[in-house]
Amino acid sequence: MTGVAAALGDVRERISVAARDVSRDADAVRLVAATKMVPAARVAEAVALGVPDIGENRAQELLAKAQELDAHASTAAAARWHFLGRLQRNKVRSLAARVTWWQSVDREALGAAIARHAPGARILVEVNLAGEPQKGGCAPGDAARLVDALRHEDLRVEGLMTIPPAGDDPRRWFAALRELAADLGVHELSMGMTDDFEAAVAEGATMVRVGRAIFGARA
Repeated sequence: MTGVAAALGDVRERISVAARDVSRDADAVRLVAATKMVPAARVAEAVALGVPDIGENRAQELLAKAQELDAHASTAAAARWHFLGRLQRNKVRSLAARVTWWQSVDREALGAAIARHAPGARILVEVNLAGEPQKGGCAPGDAARLVDALRHEDLRVEGLMTIPPAGDDPRRWFAALRELAADLGVHELSMGMTDDFEAAVAEGATMVRVGRAIFGARA
């Protein structure tokens, strides 16, 4: 068993236990492998091991890895790319043919660019629950207006995404996102990373974005 295979087995078991502890079905939690700075060969290995959802933070890195995966037709066909990072509008056109889930939409102008180049795209609105200036995401009070604007662009607003403040109990922030999603009538909750994905599962995450626990520390 390779290192990635063993690590994936451990992560899946931890998701299963966290879900079982709150009487949830682990199959309701989508594992997104966060592959920032992970070589394409290891990304392909994760896809081959049954993790088709791949998350990238940088446009150029996503495009380069997707092109490398194209050399392996079955792997490329299976991969579903999620864009996770802060995104400039001028990068949308190059990404449009690759990205299945746009997880970091936080302003109307970005949504309009996605609608222009990827009509009907699946969107998650990123919410900056703690108002941290160094992070992307709309303010919670602006989320309803942004969701309405994106839907007006005929985008498929499926849910919300957040990154909780470092060093704080993440569960209260995950609970807040769940409550906001319920108020907005959306069901997807992308929350939880290597250090807190079990807490996210306990609070209702439908997607967890896990990198280091699968691939090890970044070089």
